[in-house]
Amino acid sequence: MLFLAACFCTQFKCTSGVSPWTWSHGQKPCVLWICYLFLYHPSKRDHLEAAGHMCILKDAFDFESPSEVSDLIAAENLEAALALHLYRGGRLLQGHQIPFGIIFGGTDLNEDANHREKNEVMGRVLEEARFAVAFTESMKEMAQTQWPHAKDKIYVQSQGIATIPNAAFNWNSFLQRSEINQNADNLHVFLLICGLRQVKDPLYLVDAFSEWHQEEPNVYMVIVGPEAMDLEVPVLARNIPGNAALVKHGITGLLFADPQEFVQLAKRLIRDPELEREIVAQGQAHVQRHHSWQAERETYQHLVGKLQGPLEG
Repeated sequence: MLFLAACFCTQFKCTSGVSPWTWSHGQKPCVLWICYLFLYHPSKRDHLEAAGHMCILKDAFDFESPSEVSDLIAAENLEAALALHLYRGGRLLQGHQIPFGIIFGGTDLNEDANHREKNEVMGRVLEEARFAVAFTESMKEMAQTQWPHAKDKIYVQSQGIATIPNAAFNWNSFLQRSEINQNADNLHVFLLICGLRQVKDPLYLVDAFSEWHQEEPNVYMVIVGPEAMDLEVPVLARNIPGNAALVKHGITGLLFADPQEFVQLAKRLIRDPELEREIVAQGQAHVQRHHSWQAERETYQHLVGKLQGPLEG
């Protein structure tokens, strides 16, 4: 039996060089896509390229200063930019005289906004940005409270999900490589979705899960990638704002406040097949209703249009 043990994010990094196009000839722009630990998969880049835009994808950590971004813009003749994370990515785009938009990250609102200097930098970035995207209404409300001058340029677009299972993946081979006892009776594998960064607290469940494993050797925890709801896998998520915005406790998943509650809920889920079936069904329906990949594509293609031409009054 397979479960998702927590709902966080993974890291993606990709760099590609392309030839710039220009708007002046009725063509699409070459867009700089600056990322800070790109979430889930490069779907935002796919959305832009599907509309004919050419993209260069960069990690914010590739740059030590805004001047390096300026050099890249000049070398590639870039005409617009889109940054993931207001502070980490957006601050690199200030003062370069190219239009840009930003996408809020959870760290922007839950961590960086609480630091005065970072908060001021993010406010200045929003003054220059033509649009800003929040994944949830609660994120939008938090951003509007912090930077009321930007309230008219903040849009809400939930993250779209499109899962494509890998036909070449072999579950038994995976278990063998992971040194998981395939002969264990009623094997239960919990997948921990977590970037290996301090802010993600990847070891949060380790001690409690280790104790549980000592009691019941047929339970395992594995770190892996996301999109479990869409793949009919029940979700247990740590009860923090970002997760609570996606998971409704007892309906689309289970939320835990501490490692001990995680173990309690996990045991309940194992022993209650009806609860598992209900959570799986509700979770998949939620994804289909609120996390449409096509709707996300249409939103970003529309917003990038705001980077074309003069700034709207």
